[in-house]
Formats: sequence, C-alpha cells, structure tokens
Amino acid sequence: MIPFLNLQEINAQYQEELKAVCSRVIDSGWYLNGNELNTFEKEFSAYCATDYCIGVANGLDALTLTLRAWKELGKLKDGDEVIVQANTYIASILAITENNLTPVLVEPNDTTFNLCPNTVKKAITPKTRVILPVHLYGQISPMPELMGIALENDLLVLEDCAQAHGAAINGKKAGSWGHAAAFSFYPGKNLGALGDAGAVTTNDEELAKTIRALGNYGSAKRYEHKLKGVNSRMDEIQAAMLSVKLKHLDDEIKVRQTVAQKYLTEINNPLIELPVVDEINSHVWHLFVIKTDQRKKLASYLLDNGIETLIHYPTAPHKQGAYKEWSNKVFSKSEKLHEQVLSLPISPVLDYKDVDRIILIINNYK
Repeated sequence: MIPFLNLQEINAQYQEELKAVCSRVIDSGWYLNGNELNTFEKEFSAYCATDYCIGVANGLDALTLTLRAWKELGKLKDGDEVIVQANTYIASILAITENNLTPVLVEPNDTTFNLCPNTVKKAITPKTRVILPVHLYGQISPMPELMGIALENDLLVLEDCAQAHGAAINGKKAGSWGHAAAFSFYPGKNLGALGDAGAVTTNDEELAKTIRALGNYGSAKRYEHKLKGVNSRMDEIQAAMLSVKLKHLDDEIKVRQTVAQKYLTEINNPLIELPVVDEINSHVWHLFVIKTDQRKKLASYLLDNGIETLIHYPTAPHKQGAYKEWSNKVFSKSEKLHEQVLSLPISPVLDYKDVDRIILIINNYK
C-alpha cells in the first residue's frame, strides 16, 4: 500500500535530533514558556520575515486569539463581518463565530480555489472589518490584490496559513502579508509538530503582546490578569522539535515540488482535472488535489490498486450540522468542489518509484 502520508517515516529522518532535543527539555526541568519556545518564535518569525511570532496551542487558537485580540484592542466588535471563502476547512469559520463575529462566505477563485478579489469586493458592506484569506493546499492567495482592497476599505487582513508554510509571492512569504497570520503545526502539516501546536506572526507589537497575554490566562505579568484569557501555549518540547524540523522545511518543500511537477506533467487522464498553479506563486504542495466527477469510483479504484487517497474536504462548512442555520444557503461552486476534490499522496518521503506507479495507475483509469 502506498500511504497518503507516512508521518513515521518523515519524522524518522530526524529522530536522533528530535530525541536529543526532547531529552534536553526533559533534563532542563522547564516545560512551558522557556528558552525553546523563545528560540523557535525567533526562528519562525525570521523565516516568515515578521517582527513577532507567538506560539499557541494549535492553529484554531491562532485564528481565534488574533480576532479576539483585535476586539480587546477596540478594532473589532460583536457582529462585525469577516469575509472568507466558502470552501475552507471549518476551523476558519469556527474562529469567527467563537468571537461573535459574522462570517461572510464567498465563492473561491475558479482555478486555484483560493479567495477571489472580485468576490471580496462585491461582499464588502459597511459592517465588513476583516478579510480572511485561506491559503489552501499550499498555494498562497492573491495577496497583493487583497491587501490593496483592504487598504482601500480600511480593513484588517488575517491570513490562514495552516497549509502554506513557506509559500510565497515574489519571495514574500505567507505569514508576512496580512496584519496578522495564523499557522497550524498539526503533525500532518508541511511543518508539523509531534502533537498540536500553532503560532501567530505579525509586525504589530501591541497585537503580539495582547495575543500572548490572552493565551496565558489574560496575564502579561504573573498573577496580574487584565484580560479574560485562556490557556493556549505551545509547550517546550513541541517548540524544540519544530526548531529541528524548521531547518529541513525548505528541502522538504523542494521534494514536494518535484513530486507535484511529475504529477502535473505526466498525469494525462481526461477524466481528471489537475491543479492550476498561479505563475506568481510559490506553491509548497501541502496537498495535491485533483478534481473528478467520478471521485468515489476513482478513489475505490486507486485503493484497489494499493494507493491511499483522502478528501479535503467532503462537506462544505455551511452544510455542516454545526451551522444548520446556513443549511439553506447556496454556494454552488464551493459545493461542487466538495463533491469533486480528491487528494493524491504527496510527501517529502514519497518514493519516486511510487510516484511513477501512481501516475501509471491513474492514467489507466477508465
């Protein structure tokens, strides 16, 4: 069986380094808010070319705490609108509603499935305060255009970078375009921890301080709680392991790009629609997502031939039970995508012989 993603093999490449830093943390006796977190935050902010990085417990918290911090700073209030593409993962929506803000769902770009500047412009109302572009599958959104719209309309921009570590436009990385950006280090991400972890990047010092305090029970100084905070901190072991893996991220991205290029140039089955790469973008291929009107049949065929696939994502957020109040809304383009998309195996440890086999099996599909 060719697995969709072999995390054990990915992490085995660095197991001696990972074990060494875990031992270092264990021996230190300091497990939260210590040198390892401080080091990783500096390294990751430098990687993204931002002034600040704040480690949090997970990617959802990174989104949620940023929006909440803007409320604490008086930049947002209950009921304000946040524009986001309708085909995103539900976490992007949960962060908005958790803060008593109003998600305004819009249809994505026809080819990249990222946020479309034209639909954003049409969705802006007097209550719009935030644009939330989700860099799906590893391809960064059209940030120059989106930032221009934000500037023209005095809007905040929060990048959802959960799938786009290292993606860039003209060398400017995801996480450095918006007023803030949220990252997930879930184990399956291109930069994955060995557990849950997340981070916010920003150039706004006041925002960074507020997010850090909110994630530490609302406290910037021990036993002083000026905000009603939560407990959302990246622990020392995860930070230490992420520092190890960050050193190898760009090399792993190159492998992903090589695999993706083979797929793009050698898969030629007319029943399958391949991803479209925007020329200005540096795609890091967190996922290689094809479209087909025969998804169930194709996925079964591939599994029968020893190839595991996944669906990202089978059900649109507005069709989930959590948002049953939206069940009558229609986003036909997004709904069609959720019915068609299928993710092929792609990873930095995927053997090129397996890639060739996947291509052969797909091209033989009828």
